[in-house]
Amino acid sequence: MPEAPRILFLFSDTGGGHRSAAEAIIEALETYYPGQASTELLDVLKDYAPTPFHLLPESYPIMVKIPQAWEFGYRLLDGHHRGRALSAAVWPYVRSRVKQLVEEQPADLVVSVHPLLIAPVWRALGVDGPRFVTVVTDLVTPHALWYHRKVDLTVVPTDEARLRAIECGLDDDRVSVIGLPVAQRFCLAPADKTVLRQQLGWPNDRPVVLLVGGAEGLGPVYDTARAVARLPGDFALAVVSGRNEALRQRLERTDWEVPTFIYGFERRMPELMQAATFLVTKAGPGTITEAINAGLPIILYNRIPGQEDGNVDYVVAKGVGKWAPSPSATAAAVRDWLESPEAVKRAVDNCRRIARPKAAQEIAELLVAYVKQVRAGSNGRPPLPGSS
Repeated sequence: MPEAPRILFLFSDTGGGHRSAAEAIIEALETYYPGQASTELLDVLKDYAPTPFHLLPESYPIMVKIPQAWEFGYRLLDGHHRGRALSAAVWPYVRSRVKQLVEEQPADLVVSVHPLLIAPVWRALGVDGPRFVTVVTDLVTPHALWYHRKVDLTVVPTDEARLRAIECGLDDDRVSVIGLPVAQRFCLAPADKTVLRQQLGWPNDRPVVLLVGGAEGLGPVYDTARAVARLPGDFALAVVSGRNEALRQRLERTDWEVPTFIYGFERRMPELMQAATFLVTKAGPGTITEAINAGLPIILYNRIPGQEDGNVDYVVAKGVGKWAPSPSATAAAVRDWLESPEAVKRAVDNCRRIARPKAAQEIAELLVAYVKQVRAGSNGRPPLPGSS
């Protein structure tokens, strides 16, 4: 019996969204297409990048804490021609390690979910190498480095990201809007809030505001929670501190004005999202997508300048949330929604309208079609999911 075609996923832990997207696609492959492909998830910067690039995963959280410097660097390099010039300049330095990767990691199909890996790996593979697919994990305003004209297909999460791809010189038939892949547990049908709240120990007689700071609990989570808790009215507050143990302890030592539930790194986020009335969060693409899939309106209190600017505009323009970039502004936005349930209901409806909960499944379908064509010796590109 021949071996299953091998799909190599390239990622790096500069932010949690790259790994999560790859894992969501792999989960969909294993769920819907068992045995039709083998998969390998490779942290390229950690395992193959030369110094100092291998330090990027550890330094990324530090760099984004200096927003002005981060934004300057991001925008300085964010252009089609500038991106190509950067890739060409870096190539002599990374060439030997990237070629080592290609030799040690043979594959029938390569999938990159990280922008820094696309140009060097494609160049090392060459035009006669395996098929190459990019899955963009920035929601609306991806950096130009995401868009390489010679990869077989670039999958984007939104129409806005597709337009950005065209601006960067990609052919329209090499770009597909499918959605941002997230884990299947965030793509389930709506659950009974009453039952979920009983299981969580939350009250059923009032709204519950869910406040999160991402997996690392970054940003003004504590000050935002305090500003919200001081609002008048009958509501409850749930705060997720992530891996930030110091933040969790500080939250737990606080006397709260409203019923408040404190969580650390929480694996029941799908249940918390489905049980909450609305979400207060930073503008990360994964969390936004998970919330939209859950029909959970969003108040954004922070964003990383550059790649997350468009996320804010998207959330507001689609009517699924608000931008409130300070603890006082966030508290005011929460107060407005607590006083206007009909506005929250409209945002819920808008979430349902734009949600793409089958994105990971559809990307998996596309990748399986590619590897089948590779094994059959075909040079064409398979039809996109749902097309004739």
